Amino acid sequence: MKRVLLGVVAALAVTAMARPASAPAAGMVLGVGDQHASMFVEPLFLNLGIDKVRYVIAWDAMRHPAAVAAADAYVQAARLAGVNVLMHISTNDYRPFRARLPTVSAYRVQTGLLIDHFRPQGVAEWGVWNEVNHKSEPTYRSPARAAAYYVVLRRLCAGCKVVALDVLDHGGTRQYVRRWFAALPRAERRRPVIVGIHNYVDTNRYRSIGTRSIIATVRALNHRSRFWLTETGGLVHLARSFPCNEHRAARAATQMFAVARQFSWAIDRLYAYSWTGTDCKGFDAGLTRRDGSARPAYRVFKAAVRRLAGNVAPSAP
Repeated sequence: MKRVLLGVVAALAVTAMARPASAPAAGMVLGVGDQHASMFVEPLFLNLGIDKVRYVIAWDAMRHPAAVAAADAYVQAARLAGVNVLMHISTNDYRPFRARLPTVSAYRVQTGLLIDHFRPQGVAEWGVWNEVNHKSEPTYRSPARAAAYYVVLRRLCAGCKVVALDVLDHGGTRQYVRRWFAALPRAERRRPVIVGIHNYVDTNRYRSIGTRSIIATVRALNHRSRFWLTETGGLVHLARSFPCNEHRAARAATQMFAVARQFSWAIDRLYAYSWTGTDCKGFDAGLTRRDGSARPAYRVFKAAVRRLAGNVAPSAP
C-alpha cells in the first residue's frame, strides 16, 4: 500500500489555474477536513498541493480497535502525501443530548492514550474538543468542563499546537465563550490561545456577523488569541433549509473566502469541510461527489489555493 501511495504522490503534479473571484489573504493557510484516507491519492486532492488536513476522532477511540485502525490509515496516508494532520477530539455519539460528558480524569486518560499513540506518527496539532457549543456534543452546556479539558490536553502534549476552544457561529456563542474563559485558571487566561470557528451560518447566509462576534468576544478576554476556521464550507444539502444544490454551495464557498479575507488580520488558517460528499444523502458539504468528480465549490477552493500559492507573504503559523 505504501508503495502505491508514494507512486501516486510522486507521479501527479500540481496544475495551474485561473484567478478566483474571492481569495484568502496572503499568509493564510488552507486545508481540508475529511475522514477518508483515500483522499490522499485522489488526483483532485493532489492537484491542490495543500499540506494541512483535519481529522475528527472520538475521545475514547483507543477503546475501539476499528476506530484506531481507521485513524492510523488516515495518518499514514497523510504522511506519505506530505500532509500534516490536525486531530480534533470529539464525541463518541452524535445524537443530540445523548452522549455522556467525560469526567476530567477519563478525558486525561483517554486523551493521553491518543497522544501517546499518534504523536510518534507525527501528529503534533490537536483540537481539545470539536464544536463544543453544539447540541450533538456533550460539552454543549458545560463550558467549564471544556475549559478543564484544554488545561489537561495542553499539559499532556507540551510543544503541540492546540486548538483550545472550537465553536459554531450560532445563538449563545458569546455567552459560551465568556463562561469558558471565566472557568480557566487565572494564569491560563493570560496565555494566548487558538480558537477554532465553524462559521457555517455566515458562509451559507452570506454574512459575517457571527465570525465578527466570536473574534470580538474572544479578543476582549484575551487580546493575543488567534483564530482558525477549523470547519467551514458551502452546504450542498442540509435537511429542508438547504435542499440539494451544488451551485448554491459554490456561491457559499466564495463567501467563505470573503469572510476569511475580511478578518485576515486575526485568522491564520481555513479548513474547508468536507472533501467527500454524500450525494445529498443527509449532511453534505463535499467539494467532490461520491464518485470523486469535482463539484463547482471545488473549483472555487482550488482557485483560492492557486492564488494563495502565488502570494509572496510568509505563511501564517
